[in-house]
Amino acid sequence: MDTTLSSEYAADDLLFNENAPKSLRVIKRGGDVVAFTPSKISVAITKAFLAVEGENAATSSRIREQVKELTQQIMSAFERRMPDGGTLHIEDIQDQVELALMRSGEHKVARAYVLYREEHNRQRAAQTQGIEKPHPTINVTQKDGSTRPLDLGRIETLVNEACEGLAHVDAKRIVDESVKNLYNGVPVDGVATALMMTARMLVEKDPNYTYVTARLLQDNLRREALSFLGVAEEATFGDMATLYKEAFKVYIARGIEFEQLDPKLAEFDLERLGAALNHSRDNQFTYLGLQTLYDRYFLHRNGVRYELPQVMFMRVAMGLALNEDDREARTIEFYELLSSFDYMASTPTLFNAGTIRSQLSSCYLTTVPDALDGIYGAIRDNAMLSKWAGGLGNDWTPVRALGSYIKGTNGKSQGVVPFLKVVNDTAVAVNQGGKRKGAVCAYLESWHLDVEEFLELRKNTGDDRRRTHDMNTANWVPDLFMKRVIEDKEWTLFSPSNTPDLHDLYGAAFEKRFEEYEAMTRSGEITLFKRVQAKDLWRKMLSMLFETGHPWITFKDPCNLRSPQRHAGVVHSSNLCTEITLNTSVDEIAVCNLGSINLAAHIVDGKLDNEKLGRSVKTAVRMLDNVIDINYYAVPQAKNSNFKHRPVGLGLMGFQDALYKQGIAYASDAAVDFADRSMELISYHAIEASSDLAAERGHYKSYEGSLWSQGILPLDSIKLLAQERGEQYLKVDTSSTQDWDRLREKVVQQGMRNSNVMAIAPTATISNICGVAQSIEPTYQNLYVKSNLSGEFTVVNAHMINDLKEAGLWDEVMINDLKYYDGSVQPIDRIPDALKQRYATAFEIEAKWIVAAASRRQKWIDQAQSLNLYISGVSGKKLDETYKMAWLMGLKTTYYLRAQASTRLEKSTLKGTDGKLTGVKLGGSTSSESAAVPATPAATAPAVPADTQQPLGSAPPLACSLDDPDCEACQ
Repeated sequence: MDTTLSSEYAADDLLFNENAPKSLRVIKRGGDVVAFTPSKISVAITKAFLAVEGENAATSSRIREQVKELTQQIMSAFERRMPDGGTLHIEDIQDQVELALMRSGEHKVARAYVLYREEHNRQRAAQTQGIEKPHPTINVTQKDGSTRPLDLGRIETLVNEACEGLAHVDAKRIVDESVKNLYNGVPVDGVATALMMTARMLVEKDPNYTYVTARLLQDNLRREALSFLGVAEEATFGDMATLYKEAFKVYIARGIEFEQLDPKLAEFDLERLGAALNHSRDNQFTYLGLQTLYDRYFLHRNGVRYELPQVMFMRVAMGLALNEDDREARTIEFYELLSSFDYMASTPTLFNAGTIRSQLSSCYLTTVPDALDGIYGAIRDNAMLSKWAGGLGNDWTPVRALGSYIKGTNGKSQGVVPFLKVVNDTAVAVNQGGKRKGAVCAYLESWHLDVEEFLELRKNTGDDRRRTHDMNTANWVPDLFMKRVIEDKEWTLFSPSNTPDLHDLYGAAFEKRFEEYEAMTRSGEITLFKRVQAKDLWRKMLSMLFETGHPWITFKDPCNLRSPQRHAGVVHSSNLCTEITLNTSVDEIAVCNLGSINLAAHIVDGKLDNEKLGRSVKTAVRMLDNVIDINYYAVPQAKNSNFKHRPVGLGLMGFQDALYKQGIAYASDAAVDFADRSMELISYHAIEASSDLAAERGHYKSYEGSLWSQGILPLDSIKLLAQERGEQYLKVDTSSTQDWDRLREKVVQQGMRNSNVMAIAPTATISNICGVAQSIEPTYQNLYVKSNLSGEFTVVNAHMINDLKEAGLWDEVMINDLKYYDGSVQPIDRIPDALKQRYATAFEIEAKWIVAAASRRQKWIDQAQSLNLYISGVSGKKLDETYKMAWLMGLKTTYYLRAQASTRLEKSTLKGTDGKLTGVKLGGSTSSESAAVPATPAATAPAVPADTQQPLGSAPPLACSLDDPDCEACQ
């Protein structure tokens, strides 16, 4: 409404002042009492006319006279009501103005006056509430049901802060689009949601919008946590520079009061730790990363999260520094490493460090004995370990096969499979403390008489009582079996009740004893057995792997022959995600504690920063070693094993991002060399860090007699494998660049703090937190929608987009092309070949490159690596060659087979109503691959089942991810 008046009206107002009753007084809203001023009535009425009639109203004689007349009517009404004078409230005067306008028939002007009053009321209320820029029509409903004007100024501040320092983002667009989607009475959380949704929809335009969305999400997190802690009702990013410290101290007190945090945390110097909190690191999160923390990791009370990101990292750091001499200094050192994303602890450690139940370990490996009480004892152990968020690997090889004689009952055994059904259901029932699904993997050696039925456990057909739809399975394959497959020979299946020592034998000793047992079958000494063609069993292994994703293929002999602890026992299986290779027995449940170096964060100026990597690895190994002493052990066999051997598993993530930052294609010799050199440096620093810890704290109890004590490092153990297997069956590069002689001498002199130091886990969840590609995986797609327990997230390859921008190719047409081709750049003609090679996705990379890079890493690792294999255009020949190549190149284990058929879905429309890519048209794709392996009859792959086809425009159902969290225990 225009607030200007002509000088003529101002002169007329003086007349009203002269005629004003001297005895009338006005009570203002603030309580002050002033003289009654008729001119203010005429001004208000004139403004109402101006709002309706426009500027012409100021010079209209009719309106001038009408304003005078209405003002006189109002004054006369007050004189009649109060002839002797008195006081009037300002609201009474405005009510009379409104009534006079209505009686005179000026309804539009009256409405303008009502809106004028409301607007001024809103402005006064907003000023009282500290709102400098209220929205004219939209009120926000608070948590307590009250309303207040929408604070446009605060929204602009939030969005501008969220966009600060980010190129190619438009703060004004986010504000304008968000406000369009708001309505009067919108809940306070609805405002934040509108801002996030607007920013989130722009992620496909530019990857920086994921950071904007995450920063806007933080407004919700701050409001929820700070108000719960009583620190503030809400806060901006800038406010957290001071509020974090205050919130941290209150958080510690409340967490202990709620019996969630360890009371020992209150003994730390909280002032010093609070001052070390770096609020700027909140800006590192992608939307997916921060939402993951909120949904799964932050401590909560009655559904209210009261833990903020930097507070969580400090809580974890404190929990890992409980036994340190200078706790505060170590806590800050640990916090710096975690909060910078240079390294990330595994999920159980993030869940539980600093809490009253600090179960921090990731993996548990058990051997199941061949006795009923032992079997159900093992199942009970599974339940207890799963309760506290542990992932399980069970060795079932000792359990007698179907048809075996039971001496105690004079009956026959039902074999392994019925018990595995119980294990499956136990994993479903005990869902890791209500946080994640229970997760277990059963291992069986390939000579076990039940192996053929074991292969079919995950099939969707057959007797459901002999199926395990929820648990994982893995083959534990001896070298002798692979030789028999390659040489096209027979293979014999036994019951372990007749061949009990095979379970503990490997290498040449296994081969010798196995052949002796085969001779017994021919002499009649062993009657329960089955002879098969090795290649037929191999074919069935590959067929089931393709059809059901299980059992995974892992190799017994390299796991044992290269184990530093071969003097202290036998590795009978790997773990849930196939990266752990530790000894197990009836008395020992192997435990491993995991964490991962963010390799991408150590690429500085286009190359790997060795000094920074060394610092990160040294601190990481110390943190992992601390886990062993602080850890809560649900069963005594786990504590016994962990304190005796002290194994840890330092891995890596962001390998693909590290390649991108160097301009290296995954399918290249340069990538294989980088896998070699980067893992060599991690191995070198990790072994040295453990040895230095041994000098400080003492070596682990079973150190004497280990390969370490003999000066045999992982690189050297390759010779042991070659000697036992035969050099013709091992093709491993053994080059090196570091001073390994110096390190050997140091290890022999100082010892090792940890029996095992390295293992590469899947890392799907923690890599989401850090915003990098998981583990050692190639990029799945360059643009897709990821659906998980936290919602739907547009995932784009920021490296690719930046390169396309630099080439002048990033526009709406390119975005649509990428959507159409499921994120693949290969069919887009205008993209240069160099970029096509660099941004080839997982199914566009020949599996031989994945295996070759893994082989180079494996020579430096004392455990194993969780290795998914991606194969496009699947055939029996490809599967046969790929897995033989993995064995020949010295890999200890493999993980999931990601198979893509030779036919695929093609879209007929770009988007459906849900925004996802849709359509149904058959198209062809081809892929070729060759591996240098001995000639052998190829396995024949079955036709591609419809339910294994991956939907386009969405992520694959990775086992170790939020999409299917069965395997999160290893992250």
